[in-house]
Amino acid sequence: MRKALRQLDANGERFLMLVFYCFIVFVIVIEVLRRFLLDFSSLWGEEAARFAFIYLGWVGASYAVKQRAHIRFDVLLHLLPRRLHGYLYLFGELCTLVFAGFALYWSLDTISTMLQFDALAPALRVSQVWFEAAVPLGFTMMVARILQSAWRDIQDIRAGRDAYSGTLLFD
Repeated sequence: MRKALRQLDANGERFLMLVFYCFIVFVIVIEVLRRFLLDFSSLWGEEAARFAFIYLGWVGASYAVKQRAHIRFDVLLHLLPRRLHGYLYLFGELCTLVFAGFALYWSLDTISTMLQFDALAPALRVSQVWFEAAVPLGFTMMVARILQSAWRDIQDIRAGRDAYSGTLLFD
């Protein structure tokens, strides 16, 4: 069980991103073929791909937090000694955690309103809540990754190691 949880922790977002991306590509290819070969397209295809893209974005945001690949200003880091980087990362994680907490709270308010009025997706005719749930799910995943990053930074500071600077997108 521990091995499965470690794998989920290490690759959960990557797996979900792969599933959502493949679904989007599959639906769009099918819709393009239907449109040009059969002169007919469905309403549900575009909507399903759009909502899968929303989930892909939120899962990707969680993955970016985990890898420290999100957008940040590194100018200050280059001016400070390396031993202070961990403290600056902790401050950034605290600020992100506060923002994510507010956003999570307000996104749940939107979900409750949609539940109250029984909003439906126009083409798929299923509850809009399933699609709007991407926002609180994404912020919940981000909060979990922020807490993991903060714990890693605290451990690095205590051990006197350099802080994890994240994944480089460009060399």
